[in-house]
Amino acid sequence: MKRSFTTLTFIVLAAALHAQGVFSNKTNATLEKVIQDYPNRFKNIKGEVIIENPQTTEYRSKVEVPGSTSCTVTRYSSKKDDVYSWTCIVFEGDNFDQVSNKFKETFNQIKNTIIKVEGQKPFILNGQYETPSEEKKFTTVIFELLPAVGEMKKVKVDLSLEYEMTGWKVSLSVYDRDRKDDEQGTITGR
Repeated sequence: MKRSFTTLTFIVLAAALHAQGVFSNKTNATLEKVIQDYPNRFKNIKGEVIIENPQTTEYRSKVEVPGSTSCTVTRYSSKKDDVYSWTCIVFEGDNFDQVSNKFKETFNQIKNTIIKVEGQKPFILNGQYETPSEEKKFTTVIFELLPAVGEMKKVKVDLSLEYEMTGWKVSLSVYDRDRKDDEQGTITGR
């Protein structure tokens, strides 16, 4: 009887979580694909070259958040190893309230997302919401994978809302925090 109750409770809980969209929205499905390819330096989601500079190369991303305006993979040359990041412009607009609502909506879509990477235990994407302010011009929420182990300790996911000359934008990024902020990349010739 107790076993049946436990099984029934688990099924009801799983159905409730699925109904809330914890496992089924397209933003976190895209994010899971990106994080799964992190150990490969995003080679499976890296498309054609968009622009090449001495210290960076930007590629079109093969996976995109539905409705986004741009998703890219960027390679930064480094003294040790190249460093890669994935960035997606989720939303752009002139109206702060509208963009701020999209920021909160995106946060709610990805918070506590369960990420499954082959050969590892599942991770939970964990971050603390920060309310954007029009006066501040920049707000970011940094997510970490819990429990962070091995190479996946380096993975950071950030959700940003920022003002640029053309208006407000919400972006979602996955990157490697192994690189020091003051580390300059190696300039390579073409």
